Amino acid sequence: MQLTIEKLIYGGDGLARLPADDQGRGKAVFVPFVLEGEMVDISLTEQKPGFARGNADDILMPSAHRIEPRCPYFMRCGGCHYQQSSYSHQLEIKAAILRENLRRIAKLELDVELAIHPSPEWNYRNRSRFTVRFEPEFGLCYHKFNSNQLLPVEQCPISSPLINQALRALWEMGRAGELAKEIGEIELFANADDTSLLIEAYCSEEISNSSIEKWGHDCQGRMPAIAGVAAFKNRASNSASLEKKKEVASVGKKQIEYKTLKGSYRVSAGSFFQVNRHLIDELVNIVTEGHSGDTVLDLYAGVGLFSSVLNRDFHRVIAVESSPTSYSDLLYNSAPNVKAVHAMTEQYLENVPGKLRPDFVLVDPPRSGLSANALRGLVALNAPKITYISCDPATLARDLRGLLNSGYQLKQAHLIDLFPQTFHIESAFHLTR
Repeated sequence: MQLTIEKLIYGGDGLARLPADDQGRGKAVFVPFVLEGEMVDISLTEQKPGFARGNADDILMPSAHRIEPRCPYFMRCGGCHYQQSSYSHQLEIKAAILRENLRRIAKLELDVELAIHPSPEWNYRNRSRFTVRFEPEFGLCYHKFNSNQLLPVEQCPISSPLINQALRALWEMGRAGELAKEIGEIELFANADDTSLLIEAYCSEEISNSSIEKWGHDCQGRMPAIAGVAAFKNRASNSASLEKKKEVASVGKKQIEYKTLKGSYRVSAGSFFQVNRHLIDELVNIVTEGHSGDTVLDLYAGVGLFSSVLNRDFHRVIAVESSPTSYSDLLYNSAPNVKAVHAMTEQYLENVPGKLRPDFVLVDPPRSGLSANALRGLVALNAPKITYISCDPATLARDLRGLLNSGYQLKQAHLIDLFPQTFHIESAFHLTR
């Protein structure tokens, strides 16, 4: 059937509607890899009571913003969603989606300018992860679009040049049978100037230390830019988890010094760090500039990306982080006036109401946003200023609604495009009371 795409929604799909029936407005149809205003020949792939899904078989009337995708894996790979669009239009799409989520969930019409911070479109990622496949033939893989099936990839245009160089070297080793079959996933993390990288390997229980050590030395022999290889027996946890990774063995360094204009950070294998190598300083500026005082509270602090700058303008910084690996780096990166706290944010906030009145609170939660307890604890601090960093517009809108209903007012809104070519949206909102 021929349908017109009304708009794009968070997640990368376009929204169209089936013809109206006797029950009123037509059912919503979600279609990937399309653009607003396009007339598309669609075949339905899934029907549910409230919506349907379909594929675009032909673009009958293309958008003026449609371009040729750069990546040969686009539409087969699940990593990118907007390569069919010019970059300037990608930013317009994300701004519209962010505004709509705020309007629909937070009941908030932005009355301040939404400042948009673009990124270089390609080779921006400093971290990429691949699943290793050995049968029916070797492959380093991403997942196929909307699937758990694996797609071998020999290049990734959104990853840094050094990561692509390492990817080629690992393909050569795999084809030559020089990769231990106990390795299930490989993550590559490059430093700020893309001259050195760490390899994290996630392995089955059967892997031996000697096997990893041999492979690590072989990797460094093929590519001197590899600073070190660290192998773990359990998959990486997110930064909100207290789980400690079980290291098997390592070769060379287990951390990288990540230098930015604002600071220098030790980032260990397994620690969280922002992935866009071009916008880290801009993100730090957006979050930290114009703030000073006695005490600042940095929640979900990671390795101290913001704490290591805020400490210059505040008498005291309290930085809270739950991940053991990131917390270890946070301790290392912290100046004497930074107090690093190893705790879940919810647990920390339960114990401080009435004991702490920070001048400024920075909160950078995971994609799931703040829990109800964390939001209550944050409000109870009664801080005059809060900055909320978000990587999900829906949970952002939900949490902003709670903060606005508690007496906070929105002063600044920023969209920082850390993830070009994808539907992901990073934003920062400054609130005052």
